[in-house]
Amino acid sequence: MVSAVEQMAANTSWSALGKATDLRNRILFTLGLLIVYRLGTFIPVPGIDGAALREFVEDAGQGIAGMVSMFTGGALGRMGIFALGIMPYISASIIVQLLTSMVPALEQLKKEGEQGRKKINQYTRFGTVALALFQAYGLAVSLEAGDLAHDPGWYFRAAVVITLVGGTMFLMWLGEQITARGIGNGISLIIFVGIIAEVPAALAQFFQQGRSGAISPAVIVGVILMVVGVIAFVVFMERALRKITIQYPRRQVGMKMTEAQQSHLPVKVNPAGVIPAIFASSLLLLPVTISTFSGSDAGPIMSTILAYFGPGQPLYLLFFAAMIVFFAYFYTFNVSFKPDDVADNLKNQNGFVPGIRPGKKTAEYLEYVVNRILVLGAGYLAAVCLLPEILRSQFSIPFYFGGTSVLIVVSVTMDTIQQVQSHLLAHQYEGLIQKSQLRGKGKARKKKGPARR
Repeated sequence: MVSAVEQMAANTSWSALGKATDLRNRILFTLGLLIVYRLGTFIPVPGIDGAALREFVEDAGQGIAGMVSMFTGGALGRMGIFALGIMPYISASIIVQLLTSMVPALEQLKKEGEQGRKKINQYTRFGTVALALFQAYGLAVSLEAGDLAHDPGWYFRAAVVITLVGGTMFLMWLGEQITARGIGNGISLIIFVGIIAEVPAALAQFFQQGRSGAISPAVIVGVILMVVGVIAFVVFMERALRKITIQYPRRQVGMKMTEAQQSHLPVKVNPAGVIPAIFASSLLLLPVTISTFSGSDAGPIMSTILAYFGPGQPLYLLFFAAMIVFFAYFYTFNVSFKPDDVADNLKNQNGFVPGIRPGKKTAEYLEYVVNRILVLGAGYLAAVCLLPEILRSQFSIPFYFGGTSVLIVVSVTMDTIQQVQSHLLAHQYEGLIQKSQLRGKGKARKKKGPARR
């Protein structure tokens, strides 16, 4: 049985977008900030030898460099002011969330509501600055080692560090503004736009390889079918739900006695969304970013790490899968679905799971159910991210056809469309309420006085 809300959402047409002024302004605001981000990827860092950089990017455009460039929208290959991308902020978020679950003071701060959340966000920003300083300095030294600087020295290093750290902080501010005043999650949209902007060039390169005979037509058709299949699988799994039955007893509201009601608590198969894939990928980017520009001057330790943890290597795939599974469980139970909080909310609303005692027993039951669901959800995330990686290393497929990029694009698109539909639905409700109020006023005016005798 389809509910009235679902029917209204299905009947909501995109033509209503012209009437929803607030939603239209949010979309235009988001598009404007994303255009600013794309323009910033083409502004170069001062002191870079452009000709040497282009020659280097042509030689190292595959494999490791492609993986790093995906999260920066090509800014790293052009050494733009956003070359570090948003990855330092994501890495800082990982560290702060891990500390929040381990340090009692931070855990208590998290329970203080809005004020505690603001302090934690402030700590995340400080961590972003520290990580960006470290990565920017390492990148500046690597640029010097790769003979890509006009005038190597401390002045060049300071210019690179200031520019890259400032670019990362500006991107962090853009993401927060999009989340607060735009539509969708700002950080995810920045990564999404970076991937989409580089897809046409990757497609042209892929088909050029087929035209030159480097890739057989069968492989091209197989890759297209694989991408379509992965997209369909991701959409199916992201919409998959496990419905837990919730019972509400009879209760008295005023002078009326309401009947017992039955509802459902929807639990997604993948409650963490695309976050585990982004977190796991970000952990692999730091050594890769530094080694990409250091070339043959990389130290023995870095060379050993890259030899064993390079894309397509068994240890790389194992570490990637382990990190995806870990962050799927960690993010779900610490951010997206907390069994204790859900059980307390049900208890406060007099709801209960049939056959389960409210309170602690309900929290244990929810944790048991979510743990079983996450076996499937984490396995799905690992399979989607790793299978294309294995095929890419075997058939030299461009990285943009990898599972992580497809997962990010599909998930962010679905989330953004869902938010747009929610705003349209809210606007439709507002219109119905205004119409009912106007009709009520009209009837009040038409009310006739007592007839004269």
